[in-house]
Amino acid sequence: MTQRRGPLAGLTVVELAGIGPAPYAAMLLAELGADVVRIDRPPAHGTPQVGLAGLDRSRPSVAVDLKTDEGVEVVRRLADAADVFIEGLRPGVTERLGLGPEVLLPRNPRLVYGRMTGWGQDGPLGRRAGHDITYAAISGALHVSGPADQPMPPANLVADFGGGSLFLVMGVLAALHSRERTGAGQVVDAAMVDGAASLTSMLHGMLAAGQWVDARRANVIDGGRPYYDTYACADGGHMAVGCLEPQFYEEFVRLLEVELEGGQDDREHWEQHRAAIAARFLTRSRAEWTAIFTDTDACVAPVLALSEVADHPHHRARDTFVDLGDGPRMPRVAPRFSATPPGEPTPGRAPGADTTAYLLEKGFDPEQVRDLLTAGVLHQA
Repeated sequence: MTQRRGPLAGLTVVELAGIGPAPYAAMLLAELGADVVRIDRPPAHGTPQVGLAGLDRSRPSVAVDLKTDEGVEVVRRLADAADVFIEGLRPGVTERLGLGPEVLLPRNPRLVYGRMTGWGQDGPLGRRAGHDITYAAISGALHVSGPADQPMPPANLVADFGGGSLFLVMGVLAALHSRERTGAGQVVDAAMVDGAASLTSMLHGMLAAGQWVDARRANVIDGGRPYYDTYACADGGHMAVGCLEPQFYEEFVRLLEVELEGGQDDREHWEQHRAAIAARFLTRSRAEWTAIFTDTDACVAPVLALSEVADHPHHRARDTFVDLGDGPRMPRVAPRFSATPPGEPTPGRAPGADTTAYLLEKGFDPEQVRDLLTAGVLHQA
């Protein structure tokens, strides 16, 4: 296997394959340098990561039939030598498989056991199904997104990946830091609904201070003010305007060449301001407005489609996207490190592509691996 580079080099992680936030968390750990192995189901048993291109990058795949005692023992042995174990299944599933923390932690007391669920391991909704939109709904994050008359989901970025994956990674790293002092691992219960609620902390603070109206498009950063909104251009593209500070607002008005009656925070004239700004943006294309506002402090930017983002000059200059050779360019891991930069990400591996090589590298007996492959406990793609 490739020698890992990055700030997490030397860290060993076992990941039970799943969908969405847990695989993304494992991918981040891998691309920050950890030795992560994904435990997939043999193809005949279903492969939940299919269709999630971009989340299976940078780590090998070992395919194991977890419905067999022998398969479960293979994963236990890998976890015995691991620093971190990650699973994103419903509460109770790994316990039924014989891979719960009550089994793995006594065998490896230093193990950090990361659990990723929507509702958490307990609570009245703990056993219920859900998706990003439902977790965002009861966290308050959905309520603040969308037009005034109807909340709209901001893709699955808030609960799944913001409140889920990133909080799981933070929790795992915090538990590893704690282990340096105590010598003991622990269980990290990362719930998307908890993380999404945490992301609204500033809004709760503003609400308590009387600086936030509990409604959509009624506040300074939710489109409620004409100088923090998006506007259509002549060609159907859009520009994003975010000139909150007075000096940036003045620059915006000057470059837009629009007459606005009253000051920036003159609420009585906001509707007139919004209409005038909208009409002015409709006189030119997105490209023309982008050229006007580039290299200014007006805080105006084009709204780029996913297919356009990688070609933006700023992303190109910072090498934000990488060509993996198997499709469109993909975002690199963030953030960046001066002393321990991560290595290059690698394309996703088919389920079971690395079963034999990885297990032999980890000290499994070659004859045992061969017998388990023959018995169908393991699968080599």
